[in-house]
Amino acid sequence: MQIDGDWMRHRGTQLLCAALERAGHKALFVGGCVRNALLDEPVSDTDIATDAKPQVVTDLAEAAGFRVIPTGFDHGTVTVIACGKSHEVTTFRRDVDTDGRHARVVFSKKIEEDAARRDFTMNALYADRHGVVTDPLGGLPDLQDRILRFVGDPGERIREDYLRILRFFRFHAWYGDPAQGLDAHGFAACAALADGIDTLSAERIGAEMRKLLAAPDPAPAVASMAQAGILNRVLPGADTTAFAPLVHLEAGETPSWLCRLAVLGGEDPTNRWRLSRAESVSLAHIRSEIGSTLTPAALAWKIGPHLAQDIVLARAALLNPVLPAGWQIDIARGTSAKPPVTAADLMPRLEGPALGQALKAAEARWLASDLRLTQADLLS
Repeated sequence: MQIDGDWMRHRGTQLLCAALERAGHKALFVGGCVRNALLDEPVSDTDIATDAKPQVVTDLAEAAGFRVIPTGFDHGTVTVIACGKSHEVTTFRRDVDTDGRHARVVFSKKIEEDAARRDFTMNALYADRHGVVTDPLGGLPDLQDRILRFVGDPGERIREDYLRILRFFRFHAWYGDPAQGLDAHGFAACAALADGIDTLSAERIGAEMRKLLAAPDPAPAVASMAQAGILNRVLPGADTTAFAPLVHLEAGETPSWLCRLAVLGGEDPTNRWRLSRAESVSLAHIRSEIGSTLTPAALAWKIGPHLAQDIVLARAALLNPVLPAGWQIDIARGTSAKPPVTAADLMPRLEGPALGQALKAAEARWLASDLRLTQADLLS
């Protein structure tokens, strides 16, 4: 089997691989780039596996005129910037010891040992710079059937890094076949070892959950997480009742992972997921306005069209399975609306605190009217 794509034919990519090969080393694309190319999906990152040690990779790349960044040198990884493109180059390796978060590795010359330490069979696929695919663990049938399966024993893979529990559900949401469901052995291992999630950092949990919630349809995976008792560990108090209806209502719209998070409810994940200030504020807006009486137009004027859309969708999923008629037109109307009453309209009759109170009162009436009241209505 063979793959192709602009990403692998990039001049810098080909020159880097050729430099390694001329020195007698292997240079193989690996992981997500091969997986996505086989699925005919976009490739964002170019990862290369090699039997050359990090210092050798560094020397060869610099001799070719490329910039090298020692991003994970002791663990075998360097980042090579070749002709403006970033490549993560990692030496074949095998684990010697792990603690559930970090691994102690030794470098290897064998692709089979490198493949055996990877998480899922669909991520243990390699291809040379001409696109010829190598499948050392027999993961190609799993990818073709869209079955997410751990490499080797699921329990062993999870104990090496407990983040793989969340990755199991995230990868299923993106690449699995919902009709086939989750691999039973993998699901059972995730449920049995769920305590390990408590050892993960908030940054790692938050990054993984953002990616999961951004999947085209994460509802089956999220429901399975709840069934395994894992969702409540990362988002205590979460309720999946309205989650699938929200995904259905989003059809034709760009999904928002924050809106999906808001519909799950539960505790504020700001600290547990290390949300940014902007993310935390947006989430609070969505949650607080779900139960308000503001119309789509009023929401769009008050907090912007994107959050207004999230709130309208969240309301429908939680409170009413039908979206309000013309809601998109109303959001556009609110986005371009201008307040009919300004401070200049009330001065000099009012000033100071009285002016501020009158402006707030006029704004509140205008919002409550679905932005329909005119200046004359408000000033009267």
